[in-house]
Amino acid sequence: MELKESIKTISGRERYLATAEFRTVDRAFLIQPIPWDETLVRWRNEGLKAENLAEHFGTDTELGYDHPFHTDHGTPLLLPPLERKILSEADEHQIIFEEAGNTVKLFKNNPMQSMPQFVEYPVKNREDWEKIIKPRRDWHTPGWTLQGEELKSYAEKVRTRDYPLGLWAASLYGWPRCWMGVERLSMMFYDDPDLVHEMCEHIAEWAVQTLTPVLNAVQFDFAYIWEDMAGKAGPLCSPSTYRDFCLKPLKRVTNLLRKNGVKHIIVDSDGNNDVLIPLWLEAGVNGLRPFEVAAGCDAIATRRKYGKDLIMQWGIDKRALAKGKDEIDREILSKVPWLCMQGGYFPQVDHLVPPDVSLLNYTYYSKLLRSVVEDPERHLHEAKRRGFWKE
Repeated sequence: MELKESIKTISGRERYLATAEFRTVDRAFLIQPIPWDETLVRWRNEGLKAENLAEHFGTDTELGYDHPFHTDHGTPLLLPPLERKILSEADEHQIIFEEAGNTVKLFKNNPMQSMPQFVEYPVKNREDWEKIIKPRRDWHTPGWTLQGEELKSYAEKVRTRDYPLGLWAASLYGWPRCWMGVERLSMMFYDDPDLVHEMCEHIAEWAVQTLTPVLNAVQFDFAYIWEDMAGKAGPLCSPSTYRDFCLKPLKRVTNLLRKNGVKHIIVDSDGNNDVLIPLWLEAGVNGLRPFEVAAGCDAIATRRKYGKDLIMQWGIDKRALAKGKDEIDREILSKVPWLCMQGGYFPQVDHLVPPDVSLLNYTYYSKLLRSVVEDPERHLHEAKRRGFWKE
């Protein structure tokens, strides 16, 4: 391992960029805690008083472009939004027609208690696309992007920042899936391929048109492509299908980002995406998260296969945090020291922290993780001594 550079003071932004670029730095960048709402309620009940979780748990902080219509990494927003309606309700649940056009079943008292259950999607055919979605994803509509004095003010605000700043860029599979559902989209690849091609091209053009003014004014440090397109058995469409429909429009987006100096483009997709990694690399993506352990993702094997071609984020089994100190030790020491020594790795649990994780356990995890990233070589020796790591 190279000797660490002599750095008197390093900002979070400098640490992020050094980590992403496989450069030697004081320690790997630590992404801030991301708990479910229910988890945070539990931690409050167990004594957590701090409002700033990053500061409390000793992590860094990354921020996203805070314009509201560019934080839609999940269900794509519509402008203007549709009217939200309660269609029915029972003791614990409500059936809601959402602003984005989906009909979902939610817990009445705490909608974020779990993922929503989707009852119906807005697009069943071309007519729905033309009538409901396409006019509400029109980049000419005022409000999709910052302009004029508002953009100038934002650019000046973030110009001298000491934290990494990123943005959500697009979603070539994920958004069509949100509009049609997995089953209907899977059928449409064959029954109406022209419609799916049109959707993907529209998404790419929307990204180019709405992001270009902001990218011209602000130097972003990273970008995310949201796909959420895999389960434990693999992706929800074949690599060949993804290539046919999504790769070319994705390249339009990544080319725009790279033209404007965004070097770190990371796909966010749950599940096991192993077979898609070569396609994303071909498209200009160079990072992936969250490497869900329950889906069979192996961060060690992935790093050995792709070396410095792939930035890796997260990858720590969230289930271990609910089991106690011994399991937390094993999970962290069996991968994090070695991965940090290779560079290009941002350690964090492999999704939002679930509510079965106590404040005591998360505090222990965060302290151990901080110790490991500050001296991974020493902790790798400890991992070997305890039988958690073998060459």
